[in-house]
Amino acid sequence: MIRHSPVRLFLTGGTFDKVHDTRTEGLGFPDDGHSQVPGLLQNARCHFPVVTQILQMDSLHFTDRERGMILDAVLSAEETALVITHGTGTMGMTARFLDDHVTGKTVVLTGAMRPYSLGRSDAAFNLGGALIAAQTLGDGVWGVMNGRVFEARHLEKDVETGRFDTRSALH
Repeated sequence: MIRHSPVRLFLTGGTFDKVHDTRTEGLGFPDDGHSQVPGLLQNARCHFPVVTQILQMDSLHFTDRERGMILDAVLSAEETALVITHGTGTMGMTARFLDDHVTGKTVVLTGAMRPYSLGRSDAAFNLGGALIAAQTLGDGVWGVMNGRVFEARHLEKDVETGRFDTRSALH
């Protein structure tokens, strides 16, 4: 069933939000602490999600403290359709953590293998899929990556192929 109820988008950082750091010649987060996602949504003419930034950090550094912050935000959200941008390295771990604690909501995690700021990124594609999934999937915790939907228990990055892919994918 398609829900036209509000969607809340939680931002936590990850590759999605990284930018080229000219000082270190590596990837990092913007000095101003602002996410790339509002600009992505504006470019896509997608104005309906309510956007809340929770964190801006690499998910490889997440502990139960950060996962708890995400859980608190999910549980306190008035909306029942939720999307979370998340680093791909530990997305599955967070999905399973949330799945153990969340009921009555549709929570969809998504991320990017290449930063949005660098172009040729999968960020916009994955975010669009996640926003649609949050409005059409049933209650539970899901992941949307690379054009596929994954149940929380099957959400895992294949580091050899550099994508999310499993026989357990729903689509």
